[in-house]
Amino acid sequence: MSRWIALVFVFLLVSGCAAYATHQFDSVFGSENTANRVSGTVESESEFYNEEVKPILDNRCVSCHACYDAPCQLKLTASGGIERGGSKDLVYDGTRLLAATPTRLFIDGKTTDDWRAKGFHPVLNERGQSPSANLQGSILYRAIALRKQQGAFTQPVLSDDYDFSLARDQQCSSVEEYSQFEKNYPNWGMPYGLPALNEKEYDVLTRWLAKGGKMPASAVLPAELQKQVVLWESRLNGDDLKKQLILRYIYEHLFLYSLYLDDGEAFRFHLVRSKTPPGEPIDRIATRRPYDDPGVDRIYYRLWPDPEVKVQKNHIPMQLDEARYARWQSYFYGEDYHVTKDPGYAPEVATNPFKAFREIPANARYRFLLDHSQNTIMAFIKGPVCRGQVAVNVINEQFWVYFVTPEVAYNKSSAELLEKQIKRLDLPAIESSNALPLASLVTFSEQQKTYLSAKAKLIESERGRAVPLGLNLIWDGDGNNPNAALTIFRHFDNASVVKGMVGQHPKTAWVIDYPLLERIHYLLVAGFDVFGNVGHQLVTRLYMDFLRMEGEMNFLLLLPKEDRENIRKFWYRDASQQIKDYIFNDLIKVNRESHVVYKTNDHQGELYEKLRTKLAKVLDHGYDLEQSKLSSENVAALYQLQRTRGGGLVYLPNVITVLVTEKGVPLEVISVIHNKAHSNISSLLDEAAARLPEEDDITLVKGVLGDYPNAFMRVEEDELLDWTKQIASLKTKEDYTELLNHFGIRRTHPDFWFVSDSIANLNKQDRPRESGILDYNRLENR
Repeated sequence: MSRWIALVFVFLLVSGCAAYATHQFDSVFGSENTANRVSGTVESESEFYNEEVKPILDNRCVSCHACYDAPCQLKLTASGGIERGGSKDLVYDGTRLLAATPTRLFIDGKTTDDWRAKGFHPVLNERGQSPSANLQGSILYRAIALRKQQGAFTQPVLSDDYDFSLARDQQCSSVEEYSQFEKNYPNWGMPYGLPALNEKEYDVLTRWLAKGGKMPASAVLPAELQKQVVLWESRLNGDDLKKQLILRYIYEHLFLYSLYLDDGEAFRFHLVRSKTPPGEPIDRIATRRPYDDPGVDRIYYRLWPDPEVKVQKNHIPMQLDEARYARWQSYFYGEDYHVTKDPGYAPEVATNPFKAFREIPANARYRFLLDHSQNTIMAFIKGPVCRGQVAVNVINEQFWVYFVTPEVAYNKSSAELLEKQIKRLDLPAIESSNALPLASLVTFSEQQKTYLSAKAKLIESERGRAVPLGLNLIWDGDGNNPNAALTIFRHFDNASVVKGMVGQHPKTAWVIDYPLLERIHYLLVAGFDVFGNVGHQLVTRLYMDFLRMEGEMNFLLLLPKEDRENIRKFWYRDASQQIKDYIFNDLIKVNRESHVVYKTNDHQGELYEKLRTKLAKVLDHGYDLEQSKLSSENVAALYQLQRTRGGGLVYLPNVITVLVTEKGVPLEVISVIHNKAHSNISSLLDEAAARLPEEDDITLVKGVLGDYPNAFMRVEEDELLDWTKQIASLKTKEDYTELLNHFGIRRTHPDFWFVSDSIANLNKQDRPRESGILDYNRLENR
């Protein structure tokens, strides 16, 4: 009882202090009102913001304040996010029993008043506008001033006063509460746990905030680009049923993409559903999922200019050009078929793409997805998830992905199979965003098993035997599409998807066909609700187990029949009996022999090399070390380091981003990816128990790979040999500390921002379209 009394007392004390602070602010500066911020900008103010203020916000603030995992939901990626402010509510909450109300910037609120009604508090002054009020009433100013007051760091590793864990208790103070926050957390100014802004940067932001923090409207589209918008919006809207169904299919797969209509980087667009037709202002339809009932008789698909700065962790780029449009036309209109009805938006239909789009030939749908398969897969990494161990601990640390060729896969038999099994391909989103996990899992498990059993019978049937289980099963990118082979790296609670067969031979690989590729998208992208309850998120994760196993089983069909069970056993060492019963179930086992001819005893390794040869024309080599500016001697040393296994590698973080310099001048970026081995990855809650550190390895690549670096290092090119030797000889935690002492650029390092800016510049030079601001929420403190 005394504990509850104490808690009530603290609550009343805090509430009383906040009320008193509000009264004090109101007395001195007037009451808070969003109308106080409504004012235009003159040309000089717009120029000052765009040329001096915005670069500081982008390069010093956005690295921690973007996407759903921005602390306090404070997104500094666009003026709309700054005006929206912060919130005490969490987006990532793995314990909520009921789905939360979505708070997606530019979607779930249209005005600042909308966001205030949803509980967001301002970070800019919304009281009377004067220099004093604009500074004292601005959390942005108070935060950078608090960091300036703290001064330079005096020790390389920060004390336990700092909490850098992703699940930390966030102190989302309003300006009325900020004085108490400053007393309680004097070291928590911004940038948090990083070097302070320099004098010039601090002066620029102070002058901007003192004048009211004015931000100009988004730049007007150039006339030539506006013509492209008109052209594409005419293509993306049509009156007949066939075109409307095709366009709905396109929208439900591209709604997260950054669409480019020219060769420049200044303007990006999102495809959105609008109540208004082309030529009128966009009136965006806000639903949880892209296939939810829009509540209007007619949807229009519009191109909405994206005002946010480009952030790499959620950036999925696609160029809309004439070549792509011609391919889409050939996929969707290349064969004669008729659409007889609108499938509607009832959940039992809309959540299952095989029901909603059954009148569009499966081959057309598959061709469309294959055309940009990296993006299709990347969307589940960079889409509504943004982060989360539960979202990605379903995949291995590094593996290669291939695709079944459409010509082999989509004959009459496979089309009949898909139609017969359509009800068994329902996905967890059919239960909305509030799911009961245990009952749901049993249902989905049985449905998946039935589907795989039917698929196995087809492959073993007389009709199925007409399709050889050989290399011709694998799509070759039509000889020109680099999406034919992908590499996926997992970095604990986030992941990367890149083109090509990057790194050493992986433990596992996937072969994906159309039903699998489509379900991955509708499970983890279109159907996943980051605001859903714990049951929805848990069932989604567990269902993805089935899809991973299916992709692995497809790959195993290319290996000798006698190898398959032993390889599965190796992949699922120490897995639960339930998982083993599923994997080794006779109903889903295919007893046909592979048609691949092997000449060595290492069948899996030989298969990888055969696939490399088959796909040689389309393999992307952009991450190969040979593409770097480094000497051949240093490249050879890096490859030698990549052969290291186990031992002290366990002390390396998931992603190390290394700036290589030549006499202090930035030369190249190298990424070191720590691939953490597991006995199996079927455990949801106790991943640590499955770790096998002695089987760990590392992959080294040219450029930035990984959107969330865990550590920065700086190495002079003539020191690279010593650096590689030091990593290869790691044995203890102290050895890693010594490596950091010599080469590390810790959070506290005085050159931190120089290294950060140099990596950003080289990243942009390497990949101008794909690159963006990196996320620093996972930078270590050791």
